[in-house]
Amino acid sequence: MRAKYALPAIAAVAVLLLSGCVDNSTPSPGGSAGEPTTSVTKDDAAAALLPAKIADSGTLLIGTDPTYAPNEFKDEAGTPIGWGIEIAAAVAAKLGLEPEYQVSKFDNIIPSVTGGKVNIGVSSFTDNVEREKVVDFVNYYTAGIQWASAKGKDVDPDDACGLKVAVQATTYEHTDEVPAKSDACVAAGKAPIDIKPFDTQDAATNAVVLGQVDAMSADSPVTLYAISKTEGELQLAGETFDVAPYGIAVGKDSGLAEAIQAALQSMVDDGSYAEILDAWGVSDGGIDEITINAAANG
Repeated sequence: MRAKYALPAIAAVAVLLLSGCVDNSTPSPGGSAGEPTTSVTKDDAAAALLPAKIADSGTLLIGTDPTYAPNEFKDEAGTPIGWGIEIAAAVAAKLGLEPEYQVSKFDNIIPSVTGGKVNIGVSSFTDNVEREKVVDFVNYYTAGIQWASAKGKDVDPDDACGLKVAVQATTYEHTDEVPAKSDACVAAGKAPIDIKPFDTQDAATNAVVLGQVDAMSADSPVTLYAISKTEGELQLAGETFDVAPYGIAVGKDSGLAEAIQAALQSMVDDGSYAEILDAWGVSDGGIDEITINAAANG
């Protein structure tokens, strides 16, 4: 997982399936430009926890890689949208700040957080102990890993030795999950998995549709969204597994984690959090209690 249950029920979504290619540049079910689906009001108690420098700036700088629909992606105008983007915008509103998105490659976001170029990273990060050595995570969702294959091609994620498997580069699937499965194949005397990393999730999905690979591995809402957008070209391969928390990345001991946590908890309590997830059809991964560094403290 980057950080990643129900099928996203997105109305009036345009799908381009040209020569087997999928275009996930689709309208948001909520507001434009990543605006929250629901009305969000400032929470003074959460805002009071902000570091003075950020509060005085009036802006929340958000690093994201919008290539992971439906969590974070772009509309036809190139504006970041998705339910993760809407969560980030709602957090900013709770804190009385204006969201400002800085688009970058996924593996550059955490360095941007630690280097002070952005205040937070919102890009479907799986909170794990290794990442917690570098940043703190405010946990806001749980998701698993879900494989998909071309329609009619049965693939078992637990027995994919010798197969070609597409992943988005630098995701958990690329760095940990599929390599571990491949190592198990080799240890059993079988052929390794041929891991095919792509810069974007769209490209990884297209590789399966076009028959360039046997399967893909991605976070569960992402895979389910891809299946829903390919008009029967893809199917589930196995069950969802390795459920883990998503986290918003913030600088370690920056004081910002507590403000983000309070803002998110306020959204949970007033129902705006659930409204965003419901609008995108991803409510199965919603949580009731917003935590910090769940990987280490879980």
